[in-house]
Amino acid sequence: MKGTAILYQKDQSVTILENVERTVYEEIKLQCGCKHCTCKVENRLVDFGAVSPVFWHEEEIDWDYGY
Repeated sequence: MKGTAILYQKDQSVTILENVERTVYEEIKLQCGCKHCTCKVENRLVDFGAVSPVFWHEEEIDWDYGY
């Protein structure tokens, strides 16, 4: 199942990952609170830094409508 992962970072920035597998979200969720949250996205290892919290939204977000 694919969806959107919403990552809140310690520097108060937000990272949106669209069209990702739920397993990627679960991997990030397990690393919440760590200094380096890393996971493989599109066959590349990505370091998101310190992430806390992270949320999941099934399907795509309609950015024109707001959710």
